[in-house]
Amino acid sequence: MDRRHAIYEWFRTNRFTVDLTAAIILVLLFGPVYLLAGRPFLFLLSCCLLLPLAWRRTRPEVAAGVVVLVCLVQWAAGAEPVAGQIAVPLVIYATAAYGPAWASRAVLLLGLLGGVMLTTREYSGSAASGILGLTIGALYTVLIWMLVLVSWTLGDLTRVRRLQLQALEDRTRRLEIEHNQERQLAAADERSHIAREMHDIVAHSLSVIITQADGARYAAAAKPELATEALATIAATGRDSLAEMRRLLGVLRSDDGSPTRPQPRLSDLDELLLGFRAAGLQVSFEQHGTPRRQLPAGAELTAYRTIQEALTNVIKHAGPSATAALVLTWQNRGLEIDIRDDGRGAAADPPVPGGGNGLPGMGERIALYDGSLSAGPQQGGGFRVSVLIPYSEA
Repeated sequence: MDRRHAIYEWFRTNRFTVDLTAAIILVLLFGPVYLLAGRPFLFLLSCCLLLPLAWRRTRPEVAAGVVVLVCLVQWAAGAEPVAGQIAVPLVIYATAAYGPAWASRAVLLLGLLGGVMLTTREYSGSAASGILGLTIGALYTVLIWMLVLVSWTLGDLTRVRRLQLQALEDRTRRLEIEHNQERQLAAADERSHIAREMHDIVAHSLSVIITQADGARYAAAAKPELATEALATIAATGRDSLAEMRRLLGVLRSDDGSPTRPQPRLSDLDELLLGFRAAGLQVSFEQHGTPRRQLPAGAELTAYRTIQEALTNVIKHAGPSATAALVLTWQNRGLEIDIRDDGRGAAADPPVPGGGNGLPGMGERIALYDGSLSAGPQQGGGFRVSVLIPYSEA
């Protein structure tokens, strides 16, 4: 099967070589007969009709023009039909199949007209006259027309099939390009998601670890037991972060059906707040209302990461004695999250150029679920982050 396919591909891609070989074979078959008969003019005429077949697929309109010109010379010279006349139906077929539309229509009309011209000349000056001559002439004309129409119809059907195959190939090529583009977009989206996840995990964990390490360093001399507690918090935070990072990096390594993304939910908020409180941040938590229905898992992950990012910013920017308040309010539209602190409001500083995470990453997460984000310093001091995540997914 592979060899047959390779042979077919060679014939398809080397059209001129194949057609030239076929034209030479036809010349060798039909030409020498006239030379042996001592009629060189008919030999030349036959060769002029057959040789243009070498361009019947690469330049069909040129080949058809040469054949028409030779036929006109033959008709004007009164020469009899030759064996090379087989080139006429072949060139009609080739022009209809591979030539432009105007050339296809032209060879059809010229072929029909040539049939009338041939029979008119043959029987106008012959002995056959009257009804018998008209009948024979009409019969020959109809036969020539049938040959022309069959050749042209087969060529036109070949053209239609060729165009359909070309359209299918173009469509397949477009679908392949679109598929590659979709894969690239999906990969870019996944990279962006992993970047946001890693930022949230690393920023939160390192902020807690740095805060605890500073506290342990200052308390080591005066109160060693506080330093021991701080070190235990650092160890626990490091272990939790390492486990979550392993789960996240497992997405890049695993090809099986394991979970593709770490999925903390709102039910894990108590554990998250304990970590912040262990880091020295005083956080109050209130929840009002009841959910009309459960948020999608992705929306709950977005809410969790938003709270984590906002409280991490409090530790990083609000100052050592700042306190924070977290309020969750279940509304008819969805979940409203409000995080406030009484620090110095330095979190309102613009993000570092090229960072691309933090508040911008938080806004990207929320926008995926048709949510809204409002963040900025408060008038009396401190910083506020207000988020609304609707029930329905984007």
